Amino acid sequence: MTILEAEKRDVWLAMKRGFLGHCPHCGEGRIFSSYLKVNPTCPHCGEELHHHRADDAPPYITIFIVGHIVVGLMLAAEQVYDDSPIWLNVLVWPLLSVILSLAILPRVKGALIAYQWALRMHGFDKADQIP
Repeated sequence: MTILEAEKRDVWLAMKRGFLGHCPHCGEGRIFSSYLKVNPTCPHCGEELHHHRADDAPPYITIFIVGHIVVGLMLAAEQVYDDSPIWLNVLVWPLLSVILSLAILPRVKGALIAYQWALRMHGFDKADQIP
């Protein structure tokens, strides 16, 4: 009996493609059909994408990233501008947090789906499927 070794997939290239919202396999088709809705298959190459399990991780990672950016900027602003009015802080930081979260979340989700694809997780490996 011989064991067939699956073709190695480049994790970093796949994650880069996913981060940009492209199919991790071909890099041409779009992962998302809308803001966070994943296409069941790639419209360009037909790669199945419905296997992904990117449920709770992308929001957690996004919160981690946005929190570090916003808190760092808040601390820097406090050092530079000692007497900034409270209304400015109440307006700027929540707004910046929402804008950054909305911008980063689909990119993190795309990268995570591509990571799962590259490592053949959650059904992305054809050998795991029983005929």
